[in-house]
Amino acid sequence: MFNVQVALECGCFRKSEYEREKDFEKRDDAVLYSKVLAELMNEEFCKAHIFTAKEVDRGQFVIAVNDRPGGGGGCCGGGHCD
Repeated sequence: MFNVQVALECGCFRKSEYEREKDFEKRDDAVLYSKVLAELMNEEFCKAHIFTAKEVDRGQFVIAVNDRPGGGGGCCGGGHCD
């Protein structure tokens, strides 16, 4: 079993349809999901954070959440960051 988990739920994530944790039978599916989810979050969310997918342990993938360098323009004002 392979697991993908978002390390920290920012306001944008909590208001999204994405799940914080998801399990997969195949490693390739977990790798692809973690990379695609991080990319979608970077494109769709308010730009206050940057999301990076990485394998932290055998079978465990985490999408790290970090402040975007330079602030990334801050909140877009769309109500996602509350």
